[in-house]
Amino acid sequence: MSLSNWNYPTAMTAGIGALETLPDACKSLGMHRPLLVTDPGIAALSMTQQARDLCEQQGLSVALFCDLQGNPTGQNVESGNTAFKEGSHDGVIALGGGSALDCAKAIALSAEQSQPLWAFEDVGDNWAKADPELIAPIVAIPTTAGTGSEVGRASVITKEDEKRKLIIFHPKMLPGKVILDPELTLGLPAHITAATGMDALSHSLESLCAPGYHPMAEGIAIEGIRLVQQNLPIVFENGADKQARMQMLVASSMGATAFQKGLGAMHAIAHTLGALYNAHHGLLNAILMPYVLEANRSDIDEKMERLARYLALEGSSTDAVLNWVLALRASLGIPHTLAEIGINDSDAEKVGLMSINDPSAGGNPIPFSADEYSQLFVSAVHGKGL
Repeated sequence: MSLSNWNYPTAMTAGIGALETLPDACKSLGMHRPLLVTDPGIAALSMTQQARDLCEQQGLSVALFCDLQGNPTGQNVESGNTAFKEGSHDGVIALGGGSALDCAKAIALSAEQSQPLWAFEDVGDNWAKADPELIAPIVAIPTTAGTGSEVGRASVITKEDEKRKLIIFHPKMLPGKVILDPELTLGLPAHITAATGMDALSHSLESLCAPGYHPMAEGIAIEGIRLVQQNLPIVFENGADKQARMQMLVASSMGATAFQKGLGAMHAIAHTLGALYNAHHGLLNAILMPYVLEANRSDIDEKMERLARYLALEGSSTDAVLNWVLALRASLGIPHTLAEIGINDSDAEKVGLMSINDPSAGGNPIPFSADEYSQLFVSAVHGKGL
C-alpha cells in the first residue's frame, strides 16, 4: 500500500477563546465518547475541567486519562489503551504539551490494533501493518508552543527495557482537528516557555539545514524562525501577552510542518539523552543547538547567510546566527552545557552509538560517525568549541 494513498487533512482553529469550538470539533469527527488524554499537571488545571464541561454540555461523554510522564513510555500508552477500551471510547482529545500529545496519538493508533505499539515503529512500511479503520480520530489542543506534535503524523515513545526512544508513525495519526488557543498557554512558567520555544526553533532550524530539495519546507522554516526571534523573548518576559503567545503557537506548528524535510544531530542526541536520563526534550535541544550548528558549519554556510539576512542580524554568516542563538539562550536562562543539568560524559560511547542509529541522524547535513557524535556530545557536556 502506497503512502501516497493516505490523505488526512487537518483543520485548524486558532485564536483567543478557540477552545470553545472543541465540542463541534469532536462531533465533526464522529466522536460521542472521547477519551481526554493529558498529563497530571494539566489534569489539575481549570482548562481540563473547562474542556470536559464544554463537551458534556453538548451531550458528549468525556473520560480523563492522565497516567503519563514527561517522556511518555510504552507502559503509559498501554495504560491509555486499557482505559480507551474499557470506556468504549470512539476518539481522543489530546490536551497538553508534546508528551501528552504524543501519548494521546499513540493511544489513538494502537488501542484497538491486534499488534503491539512497537510494530508500528517508523521503519520501512511498518505503518501499513495497522488497520486504518481501527485508528481513533484525534482532536489536538497544545498547551505549550514547542513540539508541534498537533500537526505531526508520529509520536516519540520511550521503550523502557531498551532505554531508547522510538518514533511511532502512521499517516492517520495526524489529528483531524487542531485548536490553537493562546489562553491555554498563559500559565506556562517562564523556564518551560523558554525550553519549549527553543524546541520550536530547533525544528525549523534543523529542517532548514537538512539536505535535499524542499523549498516549501524551507520557506516555512525560515518564517518560523523569525516568529520565534520576534516573540519568544516577549513571552519569556511577559507570559500574559496573548498575541505573542499566539504567534509562538503558530511558530511551533510551522516548525513541525517544516521538519517533514528532516531533522538532524540536535534531535538524534536529544532523543538519546531523553531516553537515558529522562531530561526535558526542548531543554536538551536548546543546549545542543550551538554545538551542532558549529559542527555542521562547513555544510550550512549558505543557508545561514540567507537566514542571517532574513532575521536582519548583525553580519551575514554562520557566526551571525551562532551569536544570535547564544545570546538568545543566555537571555532565556538556558544552561550553556549539559553538565549544568547533571549529565556527564561517562556514557559518551553509548550516546554516540545510539545517536547514529536515531532516525533523525539521517537528516543531518554531515553524516557524522558514532565517534563524531560522541565527540559532539562531550563538547556539549563541557562547553568545548564555543
